[in-house]
Amino acid sequence: MTIQRPKGTQDILPGNIEKWHFIENTIRKICKEYGFQEIRTPIFEQTDLFQRGVGETTDIVNKEMYTFQDKGNRSMTLRPEGTASVCRAYVENKMHGLPQPIKLYYIGSMFRYENTQAGRFRQFNQFGVEVFGAEDPIADAEVIGFVWDLFKRLGLDDLEVHINSVGCSSCREKYKLELQRYLRPQNDKLCHDCKSRFERNPMRILDCKNPYCQEIINNTPTIDQYLCNECKNHFVKLQDYLEAIGVTYKIDPKMVRGLDYYQKTAFEVLAKGIGAQSAICGGGRYDGLVEQLGGQYTPGIGFALGLERVLTVLENQNINLTEDKKKLFAIISLGEKAQKEALVIASELRQNGVQVFLDLLGKSLKTQLKIANRLEADYALIIGDEEIDKDIVIVRNMKDSNQSEISRKDIITDIQKKN
Repeated sequence: MTIQRPKGTQDILPGNIEKWHFIENTIRKICKEYGFQEIRTPIFEQTDLFQRGVGETTDIVNKEMYTFQDKGNRSMTLRPEGTASVCRAYVENKMHGLPQPIKLYYIGSMFRYENTQAGRFRQFNQFGVEVFGAEDPIADAEVIGFVWDLFKRLGLDDLEVHINSVGCSSCREKYKLELQRYLRPQNDKLCHDCKSRFERNPMRILDCKNPYCQEIINNTPTIDQYLCNECKNHFVKLQDYLEAIGVTYKIDPKMVRGLDYYQKTAFEVLAKGIGAQSAICGGGRYDGLVEQLGGQYTPGIGFALGLERVLTVLENQNINLTEDKKKLFAIISLGEKAQKEALVIASELRQNGVQVFLDLLGKSLKTQLKIANRLEADYALIIGDEEIDKDIVIVRNMKDSNQSEISRKDIITDIQKKN
């Protein structure tokens, strides 16, 4: 019996990994332009970090975390999202002492035990950014503008940016009481999860995808009616900034996002063609999270997107995900003496930035040329005992089969001209 990969995971093979490289390279380029620096956090953390940071009423904490006891009998969890870990690193490494704002990004694997579907896995890859120390909504606008810019550079179309304000703790307390008053007569009709959310965090009911719950919450009061003046002004300024930088958006008064730490700004980017859950990016403001994790009060805003879901949309929209390829040179050697010389030539060329395929199995000339064709090599460099004696190399154009001889000592100069 063969061993297969775990459900909800994937092997990313050559031929596909190049698409990932294209997306990741685009991400790193735009991060540099926007002044974000990379951070890498542990792949597992103390379970308490996510219980406190993500929220005990969330599906992530209640249902989806991969949690285990280590040999020291400590509860550890494979990270289900990136923000809590980055906030922990911000506090632990005393980054509040650095010039603010701090702008960080991460790319890495996350883990959630959930039902697999199009573009959604149990081990998935997430890219996210976090901005610490900026309270003005101009930071929110820059973060949303960053997402919009990234997706446009990748070539994505047919996207919608949805925004909302989920208020501050004061706003939410008033809204929570009104929401409970509205939902109480229909509490028995709510799903099991929403019944448990009713007392602890009724706003989470608005995020439920159960069709019966959706019908019940269809006419619930919206939080915009309960925002304090500060939260209202913040949201109005955000809209003004977004319009100034040309980001088209829709206000979605029932969008609350699935994490407990959000306050004021919440946003999502939606795309068609990836199943019922069409959000490919989500984020918002989390001004109290750093303080909640033991640091001093620090405003924060960020977002995260799943690379698998973005890749699914890119493929559905038939967007080319290849970078300009370097020319490939296949070195074909005939005989043991020539094989050694081919290794030396390959080493010299690679050290000068040339992409080289080198046969390692001592195959025949015909077979090596077939392999070079299959790899779509641009040129073949052919060397045998006769070429070594003459101190030359034969250069064959794989597209038109024209051949020429070049001096062994001139090989780097000549190949660099062709590269």
